[in-house]
Amino acid sequence: MTSHFKIESLLSARLFLSPQLVGGRIFFLSDMSGRLSLYAMDRGGSVPEPLLPPDIALMTPTLLGGEAFCVCPKLGKVLLMIDKNGDENYQPHFVPIDGGMPELVFGDRFAGQKLVCQHCDTERNIAIFSMDPRTDPLQNTFLADLASLKTTDLGSSIYGNYYEGASEDYSQVVLGDGYTEGDEAVFLWERGKGERRLLFGVPIEQRAAGQVVPLNSIQSVCFTPDGKDGPRLVFFTSLFDDRYGLGYFPLSDPTSVRPVEIVGAVHTGAGELDHFEHLTGDRYLVGYNIDGCSWAYEGTFDEARLRLTLDRVICGQGALRNGVLQSIRYEKASGAYALSFSTATSPAQIYVIEKTFEVFGNLEGLRLSQLTRERSLGIVPGLLSAGEDASYTSHDGLRISARLYLPASELGFTGARPVVFYIHGGPQSQERPDFTWFSMPLIQFFTLNGFAVFVPNVRGSHGYGLDYTKRVDRDWGGLDRLDHVTAFEHLKADPRLDMARAGVMGRSYGGYMTLIQVGSHPELWKAAIDMFGPYDLLTFMERLPEAWKTYFNLAIGHPERDHDFLIDRSPSTRLGNLACPLLVIQGRNDARVRAAESEDLVNALRTQGKQVELLIFENEGHDVTRFENKVRCYNEIVRFFGEWLRP
Repeated sequence: MTSHFKIESLLSARLFLSPQLVGGRIFFLSDMSGRLSLYAMDRGGSVPEPLLPPDIALMTPTLLGGEAFCVCPKLGKVLLMIDKNGDENYQPHFVPIDGGMPELVFGDRFAGQKLVCQHCDTERNIAIFSMDPRTDPLQNTFLADLASLKTTDLGSSIYGNYYEGASEDYSQVVLGDGYTEGDEAVFLWERGKGERRLLFGVPIEQRAAGQVVPLNSIQSVCFTPDGKDGPRLVFFTSLFDDRYGLGYFPLSDPTSVRPVEIVGAVHTGAGELDHFEHLTGDRYLVGYNIDGCSWAYEGTFDEARLRLTLDRVICGQGALRNGVLQSIRYEKASGAYALSFSTATSPAQIYVIEKTFEVFGNLEGLRLSQLTRERSLGIVPGLLSAGEDASYTSHDGLRISARLYLPASELGFTGARPVVFYIHGGPQSQERPDFTWFSMPLIQFFTLNGFAVFVPNVRGSHGYGLDYTKRVDRDWGGLDRLDHVTAFEHLKADPRLDMARAGVMGRSYGGYMTLIQVGSHPELWKAAIDMFGPYDLLTFMERLPEAWKTYFNLAIGHPERDHDFLIDRSPSTRLGNLACPLLVIQGRNDARVRAAESEDLVNALRTQGKQVELLIFENEGHDVTRFENKVRCYNEIVRFFGEWLRP
């Protein structure tokens, strides 16, 4: 059977991302023009108004690592991060709050460098930026007064010096150095006292050989009101729970750290805490990732008892269930939320949640308004696949979470279906029912064309606790590789699937794993697609921006000390075994996996007589964001697998 559905039908559901409420207006990102841009509309809904010229394309917020934009009403401006065609050299710009031409906030001071807005306080017009010079591993953090543009240096480190929290007047700023996932040292910068000082943890340069340091994962640090012993901190941490929780200590004695009890959650299932944020007074917002779906609660923190009592479900029930919060933003003035939410079958919608009365123990005291009505044109909702649980036990007894998406029976496909393994990036990421991300429209396009899609979250993924995530450290292409092989054998028992017609694809780390699979287990795969995946770990790491090398030297291996290991784990060592057609997709301006990496791959395979195709998008980076490029990319992917897997 031949599908008559076009990818344009799925992409007609436009993205609505990162909404922010400011008075009577709501600001957000959308690709209504065919590329991501900034828009505004009335709080109750109206025709969206573009705030940027049509030639400017913004980057996917997920890749930014910080704020994509921040509305500063006291300045009458919007702070906006802009790069050039996906090169990720973000520069902060000001745009008039009613729209206009972007102007560089700091002129040419940081030209050619990457700035990330890690925090923005619109009440005080203060922003905190990290600066990656691109040519030096030392990263700098500074505080900027957005009104005067005066900057204050908060220190530098080759390990990040990332912003984690600050006192109300910013006289004290908590900063973190990150080594690998969960392994951090926490520092305190104090105004007028010179360089930052160690607050918690053991800096890596101070560790003895073989010293084991507890993983703390400290982030989202909030200052509570001063007590007799001075400021106290409450924060997100893994110190007391592998699936994360909250910790607490007085600033004067960090060694007295204690856990904070969280009570009142109503969700069930496996997952982890993934969000902690101070709202106002003793009220906090916490979020959970449960089986890949978002839950969010408001709660009251009893500091004397060290207990956070959750008393309002913000997300996880009703219309906001079985999906993913792309963004949730609190407006302190009104106590309302603006959020972007999607599911596997429903595109991103903007919602506003308003409190109808101040009875915190009553979960009904909320009003939910949906401001957008995005849908896939010409596709009956029942034809889209919600997926089913396909979790399995791996080669060493570890439970692996996975989902299987099958064509709807109404589509009329008969017989066992060819299977596409879709492997997510990261590896510290997770495939979730999230229509805002590149993969979900593709998964739906696959099922509409008769494919089954298997989506595993193998070891190394987020969502299942820190120990699970850490299992990929310094083992790329090892036990994670075998998780996929075990899944392949497991799926052979499903009569709905034809494992003799199996393909594999992935992006970034998922592209790397795709190459490892077809090089190490060529008998399993009939076709493969690599999207900007590392081909040779040595050249991949050499081509990285200098500031990134520090992390990858720790997390994957050092190019000199671990040279032989990196050669062994490189796809380049194994792809002589490639026995199936390969499509390689790459963005020319990718700063993470350089285009040269994919070109080296294609040239080497063509020299060996392998069947390989190359598709390069000249105006993209480590994603495919423009409408015309998405159309071509999705069509080429399904065409390629259709040719070799014959759905």
